[in-house]
Amino acid sequence: MGSSWGHQPARPTCLAAPARPGAGALNTLSDTSGPTVRPFPELPAGFRFGAATAAYQIEGAHDEDGRGPSIWDTFSHTPGRTLGGATGDTACDHYHRSREDIGLLRGLGVDGYRFSIAWPRLLPQGTGPVNAKGLDFYDRLIDELLAAGVAPAVTLYHWDLPQALEDRGGWRVRETAEAFAQYAALAAERYGDRVERWITLNEPYCSAFVGYAEGRHAPGAEEGRGALAAAHHLLVGHGLAVRALRAAGAREIGVTLNLDRIHAASDLPEDRAALRRAEVLHNEVWTEPLLAGRYPAHEDQTWAGLAAGPWRLPGDLELIDAPLDFLGVNFYRPVTVAAAPHRAADPEVRTAVDIGVTELDPYGTRHTTMGWPVVPEALTELLCGLHARYPHLPPVWITENGSAEADTVGPDGRVHDTERIDYLTDHLAAVATAVAAGVDVRGYYAWSLLDNFEWARGYDQRFGLVHVDYDTLTRTPKDSYHWYRGLITAHRARTEETTP
Repeated sequence: MGSSWGHQPARPTCLAAPARPGAGALNTLSDTSGPTVRPFPELPAGFRFGAATAAYQIEGAHDEDGRGPSIWDTFSHTPGRTLGGATGDTACDHYHRSREDIGLLRGLGVDGYRFSIAWPRLLPQGTGPVNAKGLDFYDRLIDELLAAGVAPAVTLYHWDLPQALEDRGGWRVRETAEAFAQYAALAAERYGDRVERWITLNEPYCSAFVGYAEGRHAPGAEEGRGALAAAHHLLVGHGLAVRALRAAGAREIGVTLNLDRIHAASDLPEDRAALRRAEVLHNEVWTEPLLAGRYPAHEDQTWAGLAAGPWRLPGDLELIDAPLDFLGVNFYRPVTVAAAPHRAADPEVRTAVDIGVTELDPYGTRHTTMGWPVVPEALTELLCGLHARYPHLPPVWITENGSAEADTVGPDGRVHDTERIDYLTDHLAAVATAVAAGVDVRGYYAWSLLDNFEWARGYDQRFGLVHVDYDTLTRTPKDSYHWYRGLITAHRARTEETTP
């Protein structure tokens, strides 16, 4: 299998598979409820550990205290869109249980917590009148996090676009990017004195292509041209938001991308060409404008259309390419592709996302309940590929990484999620290998603090360090919660011993 991303002969150490952890600090949890497992991966002094969530996936209270509807409210209430008709109406009820959840973060000992603000909770119509009760909720959340010794990291957009803006065109139109900047300014002016890290967008690939072309996510559209316009306007919205955040004196500003380590199924020319198309769609449509100030060069007319479409205005790329303080990377699994016939009947959809590839699964490893192969060395390769490709790559934060497992509360009242512990151990070891090879990775947010609403999959996938009973909303820390606490404790003890 071949790949251009990650194949960097000048940096051979980056290509080495991450060593299985064997020289780290041993798990010495004093709490005997925690599992005794393999040694912890070692990461440098100053490396930060956290946990992450997103508003629509955990908050609930979808129509309380002035919150307006989002595209995910509309989408999930449309029959057939989510598994079992699940919605985020209640989710984990974090809106009413935030103090309990902050207590879990305090007990976990994390340095930081990445959460998202629900845009329609602050601005029910997307623009215009501000919802004071929404502002107050996040005020309390941030203050209580700080009191617990947990640094807030705020994602401004984690897919819950106000429905009122979608009704006016959504991300297909530039007005949404401008509204996003106004929302960013409001949030920064209100919370900027207390928020350590700002993330403009979470996974714009999913917003643009899964939402506007594939139709599997909100708003459920299947449009080629609309998806390309959405991709550009998301990037413009990011650039405008960075400008607004800087003007408000925000501290660290970045963006989070879900980047894939992609392999070709073979060295046949058609599979190598399929690889290039997949790398452009999944990675370079985002990294090239954000990190290099250009759209990817590719002979395919789709990407020429993205770069030269009527939605692009003079100065857009300079706006999008505004300097970042960090790049957030979400990673779960690698992808292998081969050439395949186009499937979509609509030529516009065909050019946007049906790019003539099929995904294969040659890995022969364990899979999570999402059906994703567990290949931690792919994370090392991805990080090293970024490092080699972009000379001015900002510091990297792993903003999501975790596994969905078949978790149940056992007769002993515990959740024994050994598979998740192995997954996290190996992926943190992969990060450590990339750091040793020269990649500036500053921290890691485990996905997720809580089991939660997994978008179109409803509630059948559990990613949390904490189990949530969706009938009673009871929280039960899993073995992985205790393991992660032990890792953080051991990391601090080791680095304090070695720091002069």
